[in-house]
Amino acid sequence: MSLDPSFLKQLTTFAVGFSAAFLAALWLSLIFWTNRDIRKRSRDRVLRIIAVVVVTVFFLPGFLIYLVLRPGYMLEEEYQRALEEEALLQAIEGAALCPGCERHLQPDWIVCPGCGTVLKKTCESCGRLIELPWNICPYCTAAVPGMPVEISDTESVLEQGQFDEDETDVEIEIEDDDIQSDLDDNEVKSQL
Repeated sequence: MSLDPSFLKQLTTFAVGFSAAFLAALWLSLIFWTNRDIRKRSRDRVLRIIAVVVVTVFFLPGFLIYLVLRPGYMLEEEYQRALEEEALLQAIEGAALCPGCERHLQPDWIVCPGCGTVLKKTCESCGRLIELPWNICPYCTAAVPGMPVEISDTESVLEQGQFDEDETDVEIEIEDDDIQSDLDDNEVKSQL
């Protein structure tokens, strides 16, 4: 059984046409895909144009060149990474530091394990940890010992007579030599 030469010619023409149509469709789809991909990866218009032109002119080798040289991350991925980095930086910056040695501290530590600096005190009323400068416990509203006395409290203490008169009179003795040495130091600094 021999094949008709006209049938072979038609079959060859059909195969060549189908292959050409397939390659044209592949070429156009690679151009559109490259355009969409580079838009997700870069804001630079020149880079976008160059990427599309390389794929348009060189077809499959151009597409391979684009895949090798394209930006590694999409803009959305870069944005997510930037957000993650910023969140980590805020967590690090927000962490408490020891005022003595600048070591990172845990929020429930009372003393810095590095240098021994006292970081918090315990409320005698409720037993919770409070900051050193606080004068009143925010949890139970109890006054913290060592709290500065206000003027109205001072008047009530004076009225009740809860102080020892010997402790109120304090004499300060200053020797003339100390004053003279301080004056001499100030004169030297002013001349510099």
